[in-house]
Amino acid sequence: MNTILDYEIARNTFSLPEKVGQLFMPAAFINDTEEEIQKLEKLIQEHSIGSLCFFHSRASAATNYEGKKEVVYNSESFETLKALIKRYQSVSKYPLLIAIDAEWGLAMRIENTPQYPYNITLGAIQGNHDLIYEVGRNIARDCKTAGIHWNLAPCVDINNNPNNPVIGYRSFGEDKINVTEKALAFIKGTQSEGVLTSIKHFPGHGDTATDSHLGLPLIDKSKEELVANELYPFQKLIEEGVDSVMVGHLSVPALANGERISSSISKDIIKGVLRSEMGFTGVVISDALNMHAVSKNYPIKGELEWLAFDAGNDVLCFAEHVTEGIESILKNASETQIEESFKRVWKLKENALLSVRAESRTVSKPETDRRLNRKLAENSLTLLKGSYADIANFRTTDFCTLTFKRSMLDNNTEGILASLKEMNSEVEEEKDILILLTPPQVKPANTFGLFQEEIDFVNELIRTKNVVLYLFGNPYVLNHLNLQNAKVIVIAYQKFTEFQDVATEHFLGKLKAKGKLPVKIKTPRP
Repeated sequence: MNTILDYEIARNTFSLPEKVGQLFMPAAFINDTEEEIQKLEKLIQEHSIGSLCFFHSRASAATNYEGKKEVVYNSESFETLKALIKRYQSVSKYPLLIAIDAEWGLAMRIENTPQYPYNITLGAIQGNHDLIYEVGRNIARDCKTAGIHWNLAPCVDINNNPNNPVIGYRSFGEDKINVTEKALAFIKGTQSEGVLTSIKHFPGHGDTATDSHLGLPLIDKSKEELVANELYPFQKLIEEGVDSVMVGHLSVPALANGERISSSISKDIIKGVLRSEMGFTGVVISDALNMHAVSKNYPIKGELEWLAFDAGNDVLCFAEHVTEGIESILKNASETQIEESFKRVWKLKENALLSVRAESRTVSKPETDRRLNRKLAENSLTLLKGSYADIANFRTTDFCTLTFKRSMLDNNTEGILASLKEMNSEVEEEKDILILLTPPQVKPANTFGLFQEEIDFVNELIRTKNVVLYLFGNPYVLNHLNLQNAKVIVIAYQKFTEFQDVATEHFLGKLKAKGKLPVKIKTPRP
């Protein structure tokens, strides 16, 4: 691998095909076969690939949208990742820029690595931006340890649609000021360690009910509405100076002269709105080009890669047809067009590689993570309904505790129904019920993994008993519960031990809830 070249040297050294190769970011998989690893090595060598984006495996959610492949967990994924990065770097003619999605830590992709709260949890924290800064800094340190230069985060989507299947908990909330301030703190924490960030998913993926992994979402709002809300965090953060902007796969006709085209391949949106109107001069990266919102519409290999580049993307993330894409760009683009993108990408790479060095230490120490997560738990805990007096009075009763907690994999209908029947028998004569609810999943699909019978049972308890409810999960779960008759509702957001400990201390009257729900809950009528 060559030493780092400054742009002027690179500009005069690279061939045109090599410059185009630098714009491609194919996927790399931590848990992959030797055959596939060698294929990627060959691709890197033959096409002077500029960057890689790492995913857990070909069966993980980011690549296996229909969930038909079984994810095999590997407790050694982190060490495997470090070894693969070194291996790929060693075969590359020029230094590779290594990226990953680590929105809430490397745990988003890698087993046995630090996990921090989801953005929706951080969105509940009032002020205290230093804590969000710490999250960004700690995640960046872990990235550096692995040899990762670029964290493709944070999401700055304003989540104002409770039915959003893909953003939701990944957003800081539905208030544009809160989203912007939290994102800026995260970015500054990340930058303090020399790691790159990317704000996403431009022009805003919050108000959709379609998952862009599967189809093309439509956001049918006026340009004035979008500028006032969805585009606000992007504009403010661009003014603060951000490394890159990731463009999502979204149909936003008001920004595309009425055309229902994906923003990721729209010149009007990228070159027009983002570049010309909003003044962004940095690197634009596409959302993953394997996502079905766009990939299923362009069966000709290389066509999508060309359209994405021609629209204004400098980095083509998860490009599946690299060889054909390079050929298509070389055939259709001008040298000036290629040079402009190459310059932006190379200068970003230069900055990253000069700032980041893989460190000979492990990821964050568990006690460090626990201390920070404890602070985050204390500051995000939200008393949504009821009062401290209500909880104090409830504690004096002979209350019964019901714990709803099971994994996503525990879908034994017969066993779950039997358990509900048993619980119903146990509480038949009880008046006061403490419910500790941990939904099986954080995503809203299939009512967050809850069986309808479980939801009906909890709703019946709320209707007929004196209920205090603590929720350890996505607050949008509450949209499925009839909360009008609940005495007290407390949101703890995460199931981490630290969040459970804080919730326990809150119930015992040892601390107060400081958080505020960052989204609206629209509960159904009983």
